[in-house]
Amino acid sequence: MNPVEGLLYGLELVFTAELLVAAFVGAAAGTAIGVLPGLGPVAGAALILPLTFTLPPAAGLIMIAGVYAGSMYGGSTTSVLMNMPGESASVVTAIDGYEMTRQGRAGPALSIMAVGSFIAGTIAIVLVTLVSPLVARFALLFGPAEYLALTGGGLLVLARVAGGSPASGYFPMVLGIMIGTVGVEQITGVFRFTFGFQELALGFSLVPVAVGLYGLAEILMIVEDPDRAAKVRSVRLRELMPSREDWRRAWAPWARGSALGFFFGLLPGPSATLSSFSSYRLEKAVSKHRDELGTGAVEGVAGPEAANNGAAVGSLVPLLSLGLPFSATFALMLAAMVVQGIQPGPLLIEQRPDIFWSLIASMYVANVMLLVLNLPLVGVWVSLLRIPKSMLMPGILVIAVLGAFSTRSSMLDVWVLVVMGAVGYLLRKLDFAMASLIVGLVLGPFIEKHFREGMFLSRGDLGYFLDSPIAIAIWALALVVMFGGGLWRLVRRRLIGAEAEKVKLEVED
Repeated sequence: MNPVEGLLYGLELVFTAELLVAAFVGAAAGTAIGVLPGLGPVAGAALILPLTFTLPPAAGLIMIAGVYAGSMYGGSTTSVLMNMPGESASVVTAIDGYEMTRQGRAGPALSIMAVGSFIAGTIAIVLVTLVSPLVARFALLFGPAEYLALTGGGLLVLARVAGGSPASGYFPMVLGIMIGTVGVEQITGVFRFTFGFQELALGFSLVPVAVGLYGLAEILMIVEDPDRAAKVRSVRLRELMPSREDWRRAWAPWARGSALGFFFGLLPGPSATLSSFSSYRLEKAVSKHRDELGTGAVEGVAGPEAANNGAAVGSLVPLLSLGLPFSATFALMLAAMVVQGIQPGPLLIEQRPDIFWSLIASMYVANVMLLVLNLPLVGVWVSLLRIPKSMLMPGILVIAVLGAFSTRSSMLDVWVLVVMGAVGYLLRKLDFAMASLIVGLVLGPFIEKHFREGMFLSRGDLGYFLDSPIAIAIWALALVVMFGGGLWRLVRRRLIGAEAEKVKLEVED
């Protein structure tokens, strides 16, 4: 079926009570999680992951997607009202959004943010509908060499761009890959690094690892610094409507941010965060009101908000078409697919069109739900911030422990949760990037699988992995992303040094 027929098929599937409820619960829970400082999309998806195992595959995946999209909305709400971003992609929104709030224009800022997110999400979903089948068809040409280049190169690029320094990205990545080697080796059946624990025969469960690294570590950070909360500002429904001038100034940044965000969504790394910063930089370069950015300009809210939502939806293309999660949240969604017996990748659209198209169609529905939920109910979301942390944090801790235990009914997973919470706390204090650890844990077994398949087909010839032009192009692109910036700075420094030396000699002469 073509993309239009597929989308109609997906809409037919998604308009059932079960999937609509899954989309609503995911969107509402995601918004609440995004509003709460520190509990971003990854912790939210990890907390809800055990619940999805008990649902039909489509409902479970739609719920995770709803959590991801909802947390993006919720995180931006606290950015505007409290200057407290709920997650990293909303940091830029706080610059002009909070300034608008201080000027008594919180309502228009929230409306510009919500409508911009809706428009960008809708545009990105249309592009995902059109692009995903084409990418999946192209990916059918891939073998072990191309998949090794995609998974290995993508993971290396993600680790490089996710961390501030190379070490802060690569160290957690190696740690994640090492954790992924625990358990029964798939080809030979040998037990690896289980140390006599039968529960480790299937390896570490992703749920306690992710919840510990993100959820438990965040609770420890809040306990350490209980004064992270800020004064909450109330917004009335009648104050939400932007002026005609606000609408006029928002259209162009929405369009630019949507296109930029979708492009970033196709790339490895924290695409939502990178796209929001790039959009803000773009507005400073091309906007007619660039001088007002930083002082409460509409463009500073409209562009970044459209970009981070466009990137969030655009990231579905590599996940659904290639089976590659380019973020920690989508790594959890990939894990949910595997647990449900679904193999993501280019054959997904042929073998499970119901999953593929219902997931895309549900994003349309969730996008509408989020627009309806966020503006009229903004007072409800803000009231969540007034819950005392002495009540909120123990509740989240109980949910985390229950989620970790319920996955395999094993106390070992609870201990893993505690240990990973401590590891996550230390990594955050040392400014390490934890996304590369989660993605390394998920992609590590795939990298090993593709490498061993390639070695088997080539009878041990490593040159097989560089015989394919596609694989060579992917590796070359990954090397350019990882080292291109450093090499360019080195060349530029030498050119500037040579020019300065030339000028000095001319002056002396």
